[in-house]
Amino acid sequence: MSLTYLEAIREAQYEALRQNPDVFLYGQDIGAFGGAFKATKGLAREFPGRVFDAPISEDAMVGLAVGAAIEGARPILEMQFADFSSVGFNQIVNQAGTQYWRTDVPCPITIRLPSGGTPGSGPFHSQSMESIYAHYPGLVIVTPATVEDAYWMLLDSVELNDPVMFCEHKFLYYHLKADSLGERSLPIGKARIARPGRHATVVTYSAMLHEALKSAEELQLDGYQIEVVDLRSVKPMDTDTILASVARTGRLLAVGESFPWGGVTAEIVARVSAEAFHLLDAPPMRLNSKDTPIPYHPNLWKSHRPTVTTISDAVRRLLRY
Repeated sequence: MSLTYLEAIREAQYEALRQNPDVFLYGQDIGAFGGAFKATKGLAREFPGRVFDAPISEDAMVGLAVGAAIEGARPILEMQFADFSSVGFNQIVNQAGTQYWRTDVPCPITIRLPSGGTPGSGPFHSQSMESIYAHYPGLVIVTPATVEDAYWMLLDSVELNDPVMFCEHKFLYYHLKADSLGERSLPIGKARIARPGRHATVVTYSAMLHEALKSAEELQLDGYQIEVVDLRSVKPMDTDTILASVARTGRLLAVGESFPWGGVTAEIVARVSAEAFHLLDAPPMRLNSKDTPIPYHPNLWKSHRPTVTTISDAVRRLLRY
């Protein structure tokens, strides 16, 4: 029986609640209603008194979670949309992110961020916030791109003593399925080679992994072998795997769905330029969504974010250099 990306997230929360009595869930309408996307469906019934509906105040949600974590709990927060987490920004970066460094007391909270765009969801429900939170020390930022990682990385996040921003992509909720959850393998902070190659490296994460893999299949028809690196987490970032890939291919394209200015792709290009300039046969490139608010119309949305076509075009430019 296949399992969707969303079901894997639900199963991971079930397992976290079952394994550890210190875990509880907190979010808007996550109890009887099961959450906006049904990621907590049935969990309030299975674990009475441990799945709590929150007020419509992300600031209050994170504040409560920080206080609970200081006292030994391991809360999992659900933001209805990643965009809304900005309301709790102060609590996240100035309280959760600094707690251990100020007091020597850990702050093990996991904040689930339904991230990225879907057709028709528009500028207030489609943003990718990983670049913003990665800027701040003390936070771990994970970006699972597979059903298996959605499950295992959520469980790993709950076990960490650091605050974790768990960036789950809404477009993958129902579009991505797997026959099994596999075995726990790579830890948070370790990238994986999703597809080996020798002509160019594409480094990406989250939903863009699947666009990049389709692009690599398309380019293979032209005789090009494109290596695709799935970051899995953007902080910590596995620079060693990126550099090793660039050493094999001599070319780099970094792809992300977030806005271009000062993002994860900029960090990738900066690290490769600084540490592996001598390995490059072409200037490193990056590809992001356009630097505009995210449009509502499905056709405009498709032209706003990177796609198989735009990734393939960028790789071809890279290969022609």
